[in-house]
Amino acid sequence: MTIVAENLAKTASHAPMQDLQRARGHGRIGTQQRDGVTRLATLYQDGCSKIRLPNTHSRALEAVLINTAGGLTGGDHMQWSAELAAGGRMVLTTQACERIYRSIGGPARVETRLSVGAGAHLDWLPQETILFAASQLDRRIEIDLAEAASLTAIEAVLLGRDAMGEMALDARLRDNWRIRRNGRLIHAEATRLDGTLAERNGLSLLAGRRAFASVLHVAPSADQCAATLARLRAVLPGDSRIAASANGERLVVRVLAQSGLALRRLIVPILSELSGAGSLPRLWHL
Repeated sequence: MTIVAENLAKTASHAPMQDLQRARGHGRIGTQQRDGVTRLATLYQDGCSKIRLPNTHSRALEAVLINTAGGLTGGDHMQWSAELAAGGRMVLTTQACERIYRSIGGPARVETRLSVGAGAHLDWLPQETILFAASQLDRRIEIDLAEAASLTAIEAVLLGRDAMGEMALDARLRDNWRIRRNGRLIHAEATRLDGTLAERNGLSLLAGRRAFASVLHVAPSADQCAATLARLRAVLPGDSRIAASANGERLVVRVLAQSGLALRRLIVPILSELSGAGSLPRLWHL
C-alpha cells in the first residue's frame, strides 16, 4: 500500500498542469440593402459570443453583442466582426458593460474588425468597459471605410466600480485603434495604462479621474467634419473635462470624469449628436 501511494505521488508531481478553462467567442454579422432599409444578410455565433437583433423603428439595423461568459479574465479571447453594405446604416452596441476581472495568466484579448461600405454609416457604441483590480486587457479595433462612408465610435473605460469605492490601481490596459479609408491609414492611436500613480494623477493624463472615454467621428469630407464639430460644440459643457478637435475628415473627443455615472451623462449628448441612426440604442438609456 505504501509503495502504491508513493508511485501515485510521483506520477502526480511530474504531470503537466492542466490548462484552466477559458472563454472563447467569435461573433460576425453582415448586412444587405433592400428597399432602402438595412437588412440582415449573414450571422455567425461561436462560443460565448452571441448577437441579438432588437426590433426598432429606425431604418438602421441594430445589433446587440453579448458575452455570455459574464466577463473576461486572463487568457480569454473575444472576436467581433461586422460588414455593412454600401448605403447601409447599422448600430452595434453591447448588452451591458464588459467586465475585466483579476488575471492570473496574462491579458484578456478582445479583437474587433469592422468594414463599412460606400456611403454607409456605422455607429460602434459598446457600453463601458470596467477594469477590476489586477485585471489585464489587450484590445484592438480595426475599421475599414469605403468611399464616402462615415463612422461614429466610442470606447469608454471605468477603473473599478463606483459603488464599491474601487480604484483598480493595478489594472493594465492596451488599447489600439486603426482606421483606414480605401486601405489608407487615416487614424491610429494607442492607449496604455500600467497601473502607476503617475498615470492616474498626472495633469496631462487622468488627473485623478477614474473614468474616461475616446469618441471618434469620421465624416465623408473635411467640410462635413468641420460643420459637425460646430454643432457639437453647442452641446458640450464649457469645462476641462471634455476636449474636441477636428483634423480633416476626423473629429476626436476626449472625456474625463470622476465616476461612471458622471461619464455617461457627459458622453450621451455627444453620441446623440454624432449618431447616424438619430438616437441611441435603448440599452444606453439609464
